[in-house]
Amino acid sequence: MNTYTVNGQRLHATLLESYRLSLNDDDKQVRLWFIEETKRYGCKHIVDQMGNIFAIRPGRNNDIPPIGMGSHLDTQPAGGKYDGIVGVNSAIEVLKVLHENNITTYAPIAAINWTNEEGARFPPAMLSSGVWAGAFELGWAHERKDLNGVGLKEELQRIDFLGDAPCDYQKNSLSAHFEVHIEQGPILEQTDLSVGVVTGVQAINWYSIELRGREQHCGTTPMNSRADTLLCAAKMIVKVNEVAHSVPGALASVAVINSTPQAINTLAGRVQFNIDARAPSDERLAFLDEELERELRHVASQEGVKVEKWDKFWNSPRTVFDRIAVDAVRKSAKDSGFAFVEIQSGAGHDSVYTARRCPTAMIFIRCKGGISHNPAEYSTSEDIQAGAQTLLGAVLHYDQLLSAQGNEKP
Repeated sequence: MNTYTVNGQRLHATLLESYRLSLNDDDKQVRLWFIEETKRYGCKHIVDQMGNIFAIRPGRNNDIPPIGMGSHLDTQPAGGKYDGIVGVNSAIEVLKVLHENNITTYAPIAAINWTNEEGARFPPAMLSSGVWAGAFELGWAHERKDLNGVGLKEELQRIDFLGDAPCDYQKNSLSAHFEVHIEQGPILEQTDLSVGVVTGVQAINWYSIELRGREQHCGTTPMNSRADTLLCAAKMIVKVNEVAHSVPGALASVAVINSTPQAINTLAGRVQFNIDARAPSDERLAFLDEELERELRHVASQEGVKVEKWDKFWNSPRTVFDRIAVDAVRKSAKDSGFAFVEIQSGAGHDSVYTARRCPTAMIFIRCKGGISHNPAEYSTSEDIQAGAQTLLGAVLHYDQLLSAQGNEKP
């Protein structure tokens, strides 16, 4: 059992309350803060071609890749101050504890800020960790644009965070990756536990659907002579909900819809909307995928509306985290005296992609009401401390395993 303790009050006080859409001016400021803060604990910094920042504290053996502690500092447009930020600040708190206690670990230890985890400005989510893991091509990612047509690469350049280091797991490797995150769900609160040991992440698909009907005058077109695209979309959205209810454990949601023209007396001729679909297994998500497309195309045919685009633009298969890394989290929680529950995450995280390239595990902490992506998001300083304490122990335990593998004497 380690005897080092994180400072929960200090950690809670460093949480930053602002809405940082990826690569906006506030994001630039918090990135600069992250670099200056981690310099105080002996870190050198790597900024890669996607703006990911690796703050690396040297170890006794700097010939091996660092143990990463990663999450994100970008937020949703109306998000809270805990999603992602708790994970980055917990990583910084671990660096502080190591520094204050003059601990030199065997492996280097890195606090990581992954760019554009939310995907709120530049879809899809977890874009930059995905490039690092080889799931997305760098050029394709650089060309992602926001709703105003501004490109990701040009924003990286504008805020001076287009780094030179390769965004590549082979050229900038990690020995492991641990991530603290608020649960964004109700399980820990319902079970009155502070810590969740995350064993994996459910499967996810994102779709963009585009419909084409007819622009017609609302006052002169009889109800039975219309190809009402917006009405069709509404019926399809209802069907999305019905299909999700029919597949055990599945979730499907529509949270974005756009129509043109925007005129009160003209029927919309074009509609675009997105679907977020999730399921506990790849097989169940594949079934949900088939049912959604079959049922929604049937609705469109009944309404006389053409489905011009059915684009499944992001797929994230079910992730199972590394057994040894998860065991390190379990051991740390036990050693710290925290009762815990094992959870499969319903939301995607950067750890989904790091898990493809290095041993990965996550730690969930309790959040009030399971609320997230909302200003009401809240975790107590005690719960944040529990997550950071578990992170500290897990990293030190994994470091000991690497030391043993390197045949280093205690």
